[in-house]
Amino acid sequence: MNFQDYDIYFPHLQIGIKHLVNHISPFGFTIAFYGIIIGCGMLLGMLVASKEYVRCGYKADDIQDFALFVIILGVIGARIYYVIFEWDYYSQHLMEIPNIRQGGLAIYGGVLTAIATCIVFCKKKRLDFFPMADAGVLGLILGQAMGRWGNFFNAEAFGGYTNSLFAMRIKESIVNPSMINDNVAAHLQIIDGISYVQVHPTFLYESVWNLCVFFFLLWFSKRKKFKGQIFLLYLGLYGLGRFFIEGLRADSLMLFGTGIAVSQALSLVLVIVSIVLQYLFLKREKSEEKK
Repeated sequence: MNFQDYDIYFPHLQIGIKHLVNHISPFGFTIAFYGIIIGCGMLLGMLVASKEYVRCGYKADDIQDFALFVIILGVIGARIYYVIFEWDYYSQHLMEIPNIRQGGLAIYGGVLTAIATCIVFCKKKRLDFFPMADAGVLGLILGQAMGRWGNFFNAEAFGGYTNSLFAMRIKESIVNPSMINDNVAAHLQIIDGISYVQVHPTFLYESVWNLCVFFFLLWFSKRKKFKGQIFLLYLGLYGLGRFFIEGLRADSLMLFGTGIAVSQALSLVLVIVSIVLQYLFLKREKSEEKK
């Protein structure tokens, strides 16, 4: 097999893409697949969340109104979060801050913004936060599973070197140089005169994990013990998967002046918060049942 015919190739699975296209250009206007996939993920997530909210006996209009706010603010929050932890670069390139067409969105920034927006929205509308949060995270985790494939088309969000079953080989020429760390650079593959990076497809790991979490939460949503349990399970399960997957990433955002990945630290916090709050809420439920 002639490896130089492939932009991306999984050598042990023997599948690949010869020419990776990451955009379309209708009428000469470039639209990145990254944006299309993120947009489709948001739309699908909104539909799922709306259906679940109605199933629980609430009005679809309320969560659809919320979605209009959270989609816009979530994207802004995801960008701000990314820029904050890449400030060394953006402080020297201020005009690039609004440009998200080439990526640069941190999902945790969007998640935190969505939670804050939901709290404010429910307070203003005099709605119960937890039922909306329970429905919302079902849509959110499904949207995240889909959205990770935007990273695939951008040839980003991959891990360090590996020769495992799912090892992914990418032409170095289509990879942003800033995403090639020392570990990846030390294991460059030269095949037929073409340089490749061979890495963990962490976008794939997270997409599959998120999809599994979605189906579990969907199943558990009909068995939850208290309002807010699906929301708390989302925080814990997504955080658990992200903690381990982030440890494989080659392009993690770091806490200022440390070698600690921001997403790993936040994931650990969310797992602990999820466990503690679920314990307290379940304990409260049992106490109320005894009365």
